Amino acid sequence: MIRLAALSLRNRAGTAALTVLAIAVSVMMLLGVDKVRTAARDSFASTIAGTDLIVGARSGSLNLLLYSVFRIGNATNNVRWASVQDLAQRPEVAWTVPLSLGDSHFGFRVLGTTPGYFEHYRYRNGRPLVFQRGAPFADLFDAVIGADVARTLGYRLGDPLVIAHGLAAAPGAQHADKPFRVAGVLAKTGTPADRTVHVSLEAITAIHVDWQGGARIPGLTTPADAVRAMDLTPRDVTAVLVGLQSRLAAFRLQRWVNEYAPEPLTAILPGVALQELWGLVGTAETALAAVSVLAVLTAVLGMVAMVLATLGERRREMAILRSVGAHASVVFGLMLTEAAVLTALGALLGTASLYLALFALQPLIDARFGLFLPLTPPTPREVALLAGVVIGGTVAGLLPALRAYRLSLADGMTVRT
Repeated sequence: MIRLAALSLRNRAGTAALTVLAIAVSVMMLLGVDKVRTAARDSFASTIAGTDLIVGARSGSLNLLLYSVFRIGNATNNVRWASVQDLAQRPEVAWTVPLSLGDSHFGFRVLGTTPGYFEHYRYRNGRPLVFQRGAPFADLFDAVIGADVARTLGYRLGDPLVIAHGLAAAPGAQHADKPFRVAGVLAKTGTPADRTVHVSLEAITAIHVDWQGGARIPGLTTPADAVRAMDLTPRDVTAVLVGLQSRLAAFRLQRWVNEYAPEPLTAILPGVALQELWGLVGTAETALAAVSVLAVLTAVLGMVAMVLATLGERRREMAILRSVGAHASVVFGLMLTEAAVLTALGALLGTASLYLALFALQPLIDARFGLFLPLTPPTPREVALLAGVVIGGTVAGLLPALRAYRLSLADGMTVRT
């Protein structure tokens, strides 16, 4: 039956090839969307790795995660520097990285932190931040910018930049008297670090020595050189990333932070909060999957339409098969086999094309978008999807098969004028 179906399809090679190509494109889209969805989820879940706790002012876990990791929104309050020091001195703590947010640069968030940020921040299964050019800030007014900041604003090493007070570029909100210099550019990570301007905690204090209550003090201007001689220890920070000596101590330290008496604080587990956040934004994942399934259905329906359209031309072929003794069930089986062969060939071609595209474009996608698409064998889920496509295509072939089954020998041999 397969040999007979292959010979029949060879006689209609052009139409069959277009049908296989349509199915291949839809399968490539189906598997591609599934791989992108999985990679996006993994990238989302690994936006911050290696950090055991995030500590901030008392608020909800999602709010703390959004402003400290994704730079979305603002903190309800700050954490006093004395509290940061108390936290760092706990025996369970291996390292702390304070974060100070609140300023911006042409729509990009400015993050005040310590050099430990470049040492301890991890993403995507423990990958460290890598400098594409330059190095961490060494001078008070050095800045390290993310890949998206550099590309969008066209910055190079040594270029000056001016930070604005707050998130809106209001008149008079520029810290123009204390400009920064681009000291480093981070490689693309696919995380909020790409869209962040990093400066030191001391620099955040330095540019605000002439400010009070969110506004510049009238008539007071401290030169940049004079600021360098001041005590620039911060009074407070926005949040703190915490690494522990042992993850077994995470819940104990979390309870200590949540019960901290000097001020109300909150400690969250990044992984738990990320999963909670993904549950809220996972609707887009469902929409992408639905679009890809619709593409496959469209291709299968196109195959059915093609087979039905050619039935009129194939009546004589089927009549000859009946005349040489083939039962009507043979004609039925032939049509089903053709549908299965077309769908299987399309699925194989689509899968092969996807892996060739991944092999060629993987480095470009990783560097340009920070999305890592692993070149791994098909997962059980993907195998199930392919099997579903082949089975669905075969089932869809029932309609033309039933139509062919009902064609009578006399009707097939009749010459129509």
